[in-house]
Amino acid sequence: MSCYENFASIYDELIYDDVNYKYWALKILNICDNLNIDRKNYLDLACGTGNLTIELAPYFLNTYAVDLSQEMLSIAEEKLRQKNIRSKVFCQNICSLNIKNQFNLITCALDSTNYIIDEDDLKNYFIGVYKLLKDDGVFIFDMNSYNKLTNILGNNTFNYDSEDVTYIWENYLDNDIVNMYLTFFVKNGQVYNRFDEEHTEKAYTEDTIISILKELGFTIYNIVDCYNNTPYTKESERITYIVRK
Repeated sequence: MSCYENFASIYDELIYDDVNYKYWALKILNICDNLNIDRKNYLDLACGTGNLTIELAPYFLNTYAVDLSQEMLSIAEEKLRQKNIRSKVFCQNICSLNIKNQFNLITCALDSTNYIIDEDDLKNYFIGVYKLLKDDGVFIFDMNSYNKLTNILGNNTFNYDSEDVTYIWENYLDNDIVNMYLTFFVKNGQVYNRFDEEHTEKAYTEDTIISILKELGFTIYNIVDCYNNTPYTKESERITYIVRK
């Protein structure tokens, strides 16, 4: 079953109902200002269709973006081109990054880190980010919390229905792994085309993430509730980690 292939074409329509990228970007820029981060090189990991990339790129001299899905990257490239934003885009796995530059700011948004199921791969991902950060550079990423994946998404079914898109989203929780099966019906003229996607996320405790980050040499600047200024709690659904090299 595919992942982020057909979904790429309708991703923005669905995600903009839930995510305020402008607000997230403003918060990230405020953090950069507070930490005196040089606005030279910016890297967006698991950039998807480039929504966060587009918001932050105008504030940096050089912008790079990485995603594993060529379909998502194609949309991101077109959007960046339409806005006359110069950037370099790479199709890579974030667990085995191969980029020669170093960066003042690296981001990884929308729980992409939860897609890393194996803890060794997770460490390789963080090690790769650490190597790509300039000294005193900042890495800002968010994750679905342990609470959200195990207690809210968990073994639950959701649905969405609009004029053009309908989907059924079934989740199955097994040993901190949430297997997500999505069936989409997308309007095409007078008919609806069906396609299926499968996504898998792992629920990591906040203590586990903090321990790994410290083990690998990161300095934790702050951990907050979803890009806000408030500390995360055990009821938080999205947790934002702000760490430095």
